Amino acid sequence: MITLVLLALIGLGAQLVDGSLGMGHGITSTTLLLAIGLQPASASATVHLAQIGTTLASGLAHRRFGNVDWTVVRRLALPGALGAFLGATALSRLPVAIAAPVMAGLLLTLGCYVLVRFSVRGMRADRIGTPLQRRFLTPLGFVAGTVSAVGGGGWGPVGTPALLASGRLEPRRVVGSISASEFFVAVAASAGFLLGIGTAGINPAWALALLAGGVVAAPLAAWLVRLIPARVLGTAAGGLIVLTNLHSLAGAVPIPDGVRWAAYAAAAGACVAAGVRTVLAHRREQPTHVQVPERSTA
Repeated sequence: MITLVLLALIGLGAQLVDGSLGMGHGITSTTLLLAIGLQPASASATVHLAQIGTTLASGLAHRRFGNVDWTVVRRLALPGALGAFLGATALSRLPVAIAAPVMAGLLLTLGCYVLVRFSVRGMRADRIGTPLQRRFLTPLGFVAGTVSAVGGGGWGPVGTPALLASGRLEPRRVVGSISASEFFVAVAASAGFLLGIGTAGINPAWALALLAGGVVAAPLAAWLVRLIPARVLGTAAGGLIVLTNLHSLAGAVPIPDGVRWAAYAAAAGACVAAGVRTVLAHRREQPTHVQVPERSTA
């Protein structure tokens, strides 16, 4: 019972970040399921099964707040679903000894990318409203869907920074469109895992616990995305992903204790420095309002 409550809280926190940033649910949840001993394919399958419900709730909430660009959703969903199905069937056939470090390394790489992308480069805003072309969205959806299934998460970390980097959508519409299209990725990945490992490798109670927490958080996250600076939250999420998956990778690969703790300390210092840099940069980017004194008419 305690495990289910903890999983529900994990689902709530992960969806709060995911729904307000467009990334983080799959990576966070999968990392923690791996940490408590679940096999890589089973962990990814459990998370994607839960995400069928959480992404549906998140998409509907973002639709309510006007955060979704449906043209982008249509162009991302089909290639994303295809990539997720193929990625799920591939992961199902990998031996655990290979899949565990591969998944941890992939998630760590994504975390580093997210951390650097938001803390160093920020986001472009000079091309807002310019249409996104199918030749850009189709390969993006396929790659993001494949990474999501193989890594247990990745739809957001691949798709959200790419759309933000294009500078053609408002951040809130990027997050809403990624969240809405992820429903189709979750369905396709779940189908691939059911085909590859069957129901024996999936814990329905754990999936329902993650789902319950995520559904509760979805409306709040869709509201928060309109208020919280995406750059600041993106850096925080990237730091969390790096630290958690560095721990997972260190557990999957034999590393001397001294090297392990040195790596933890270096990563923690880098994440703190990135966070401070992002907050300072965000403050500098805010417009300053100069009070002009009224001229006397006397």
